[in-house]
Amino acid sequence: MPYRIQAFFKYVPFILSIGLANQTAGQFNPSEIEIIRDQWGVPHIYAPTDAQVSYGLAWAHAEDDFKTIQQILLAAKQMMGRYQGSDGAPIDYVVGLLRCEDIVNEQIEKVDPAFMKIVEGYAAGINAYAAKHKDEVLIKRAFPVSTNDLFKAYVLQLAVQDGADRLIQNLFSGRIDIIDFEARGSNAFAISRKKTIGDEVFLAINSHQPLEGPAAWYEAHLVSDEGWNMLGGLFPGGPVIFHGTNEYLGWAHTVNYFDKQDIFQLEMHPEEDNLYRVDNEWLELEKRKIKLKVKIFLGIKIGVKRDAYYSEYGPVVKNEKGFFAFHMAVFDEIRAIEQWYKMNKARSLTEFKEILSMTAIPSFNIVYADRFDSLFYVGNGKIPMRNLKYDWNTTLPGNTEETLPGEYHPFSDLPQITNPSSGYLFNTNNGAFNATASSDNLKFDDFDATMGYRKFDNNRSYRFMELIDQYDKLGWDDFLDIKYDATLPDSLVYRIDLNPVFRLEPSLDDSVTQVLEIIQSWDKSARVNQVGPAHLNILYRHLASQSDKIDIKNLTTDQYIQALKYVKKYLLHFFGKIEVTLGEYQKLVRGNNEYPLGGLPDVIAAMNNNYMGDGKVRGSSGESYIMMIRYPKDALPIIETVNVFGASNRPGSPHYDDQVPLFLNQKRKKMTLDIDEVRKNAERIYHPE
Repeated sequence: MPYRIQAFFKYVPFILSIGLANQTAGQFNPSEIEIIRDQWGVPHIYAPTDAQVSYGLAWAHAEDDFKTIQQILLAAKQMMGRYQGSDGAPIDYVVGLLRCEDIVNEQIEKVDPAFMKIVEGYAAGINAYAAKHKDEVLIKRAFPVSTNDLFKAYVLQLAVQDGADRLIQNLFSGRIDIIDFEARGSNAFAISRKKTIGDEVFLAINSHQPLEGPAAWYEAHLVSDEGWNMLGGLFPGGPVIFHGTNEYLGWAHTVNYFDKQDIFQLEMHPEEDNLYRVDNEWLELEKRKIKLKVKIFLGIKIGVKRDAYYSEYGPVVKNEKGFFAFHMAVFDEIRAIEQWYKMNKARSLTEFKEILSMTAIPSFNIVYADRFDSLFYVGNGKIPMRNLKYDWNTTLPGNTEETLPGEYHPFSDLPQITNPSSGYLFNTNNGAFNATASSDNLKFDDFDATMGYRKFDNNRSYRFMELIDQYDKLGWDDFLDIKYDATLPDSLVYRIDLNPVFRLEPSLDDSVTQVLEIIQSWDKSARVNQVGPAHLNILYRHLASQSDKIDIKNLTTDQYIQALKYVKKYLLHFFGKIEVTLGEYQKLVRGNNEYPLGGLPDVIAAMNNNYMGDGKVRGSSGESYIMMIRYPKDALPIIETVNVFGASNRPGSPHYDDQVPLFLNQKRKKMTLDIDEVRKNAERIYHPE
């Protein structure tokens, strides 16, 4: 939405936005849209057209979590300062610095008109919900939402997913550090019929996202008379399924690691302000004032202006070391959601690959399976063509056209495997060069080094290989055992080397003998009743907290001993004993309830945690939305899913936490793509307004 239209709405009474929302709603005929809630409250949206389905999805998701959707939209519209005050203002600045609005305005014409109708449907649905539920609206002037606002939200979300927030923070502080491969985790496993018992193809969709917030999964089923029939997970504000299955095929995403960001040091003029050199020409930085509205107290808002600079290389940040520009693929492409929409409707691997050739989705591994017994993996990314003359792993010279961003690699250049002879594919956020049996894997040296793909494994990939090697063929129960495995591999590969702890002689220091014997006798399984995983987690968290004081890459025996003393002191202080189970230490928290919770960072059934007080930690990200699929040859897929809490994020809803028992007991609910079967067993069927 252009600035002048935003300014116009800023001074128009909210009642006008309600009228506009209702007019738009009428165009989509809500009486033709069905929201079918199953016994778990999961919305199955049916309508004649795809655009109407998107309208219904917006309404249903708002019923379950309108607040989080609004926060996404407020960020896109640079209104977080109005909502959160000084805490929200930096988000508004980042959106301005990233030029989200300019990016959308420049590229909106590239969007397929058929997909634009989907976005229009979503905008109409969310506006209609806001109009009917004025008491839930956080910032009145945020509505109505336009299609451009939604695209700005998508640009922002994808930029953050690819590390823009961390990059900008590091640039402002003058610090550029390496990627922490433990920060996020997901699993994807696909098994072909040649390796399964029962003549079915297996697919595990197991993304390890935050349990709550704007990056937490929401489950939905989208069905139209135009060929859309997709079940899976999406994020707040999303008008399509991001990963899941349709009648023919499914895929899982995991976060991947290649060179997603380029940083350039500008050569500034020695005498003239804001001039930078590109070859033999001095160019002037574009300077803008980013206008921020910040709530201070009693609803009073003040206007604040902050400078932002731009170069041919991208946005510019000035710090004590100089001027630095950065570039990301999301600056050049806004059609990622369009590509996901088209993937939703693909019916074969050939069609799926044709859609992937858009290379509009900036990152994420894809592990694919279908009813036709096809498996496929790609280390997906939108990656610039880079000059081999330069080292793209470090800060680049921003004074030559040779490093200026330009064309992108075609899809055919990306690392990918189709139908390996092993009969299986996997990814656990490990490198693209270990995706199946060694004989079928890709070779690192066959790919352009400037793409930045890495060779590395993690605890989950090592453990998966230990498990898969035990089977000539897998039954469904075997597949579930692998998916829910919570045991670390024989040798650990955490960022901090903990292997020496398992080799220390317990008699080295009598004060830590008991703690050390517990860790060393532990079978490395992260089950709730296990004594040992809490000790390792406390040890690791403590060592990580000391990383500014000690060299965590080269720890001495004495440093391990001192850390073990800390573990003992911690347990005695908070629990009054040393033999503490994981379930006593780690909790799943929903509302006022807390439950013993299994899992550790980087086991297959992973769980990351944050401190919650009284010595305990709460699960924060990891196992969340789980989808397990079997593809028979000539029937609809057999689907089982669970979401960590439930379909609703409203505490008063019966579906706020009704899936917790399933989740904790590693069970799943049965789901179907047969909309008639869904109707037959529905808890409620109604129309949006």
